[in-house]
Amino acid sequence: MAIVNVHVVDGTYELFRHYYALPSARDADGREVAAVRGVLASIRSMVREGATHIGVATDHVIESFRNGLWPGYKTGEGIDPDLFAQFPLLEEALVADGFVVWPMVEFEADDALAAAATAAAGDPRVERVIICTPDKDLAQCVRGTRIVQLNRRTRTYFDEAGIVAKFGVPPASIPDYLALVGDAADGFPGLPGWGAKSTAAVLARYGHIEAIPANSRDWNVSVASPAKLAEILRRDYELALLFRTLATLRTDIKLFDDVEALRWNGRP
Repeated sequence: MAIVNVHVVDGTYELFRHYYALPSARDADGREVAAVRGVLASIRSMVREGATHIGVATDHVIESFRNGLWPGYKTGEGIDPDLFAQFPLLEEALVADGFVVWPMVEFEADDALAAAATAAAGDPRVERVIICTPDKDLAQCVRGTRIVQLNRRTRTYFDEAGIVAKFGVPPASIPDYLALVGDAADGFPGLPGWGAKSTAAVLARYGHIEAIPANSRDWNVSVASPAKLAEILRRDYELALLFRTLATLRTDIKLFDDVEALRWNGRP
């Protein structure tokens, strides 16, 4: 039985990263293409370093079902037109180069990464799944040392112990953590007063929002102003649950039938 590693790549992040890191370059038709070229070269380098099974997720449409749940959720507004125009070009170029691409419309690229990682990890032929993105949302998908997160820019890997060390909570509590702390990149603010340290301390003890006692006198945890935090959570409880829904990635999206479909089939 073949043992493989599967890499799932955040194409949206890679496109943004290369757009702001590289000097402008235009093709014969005047289209800006520097970021696309940068992403292709970067993912090609993964193949040279030994990656065999790769899937790339992109936000073909920036908006998703989450925009219908929260009016302040992130949109494509304000994205530089030269960057925005490279999304479909990147998808076309990756497919032409032999890579599997998941262009997301109803869902987000992060959902595709979560779904692909979960599906791949369920295959006994897969030794490890590497989620290639620094996005903190994806920390919720890490499982032991089998599903790990990689920041390709810093070459830093995070297994489950690394996620706990970074955030103070295990992967299963990351959606609750983001719900309380907020996620400015995704456009929801969290709850007032719930900072990273207090949130990590409370969730490290209770795991999930609904398990936090309503009365701070019942908290078996040391944080600053517990009564105030408890009051805010009681007041904004339904909002916190909504924010957790926004932060929870979907893993029920069917992206492939067999992990071998992710094998790179381009030319060296």
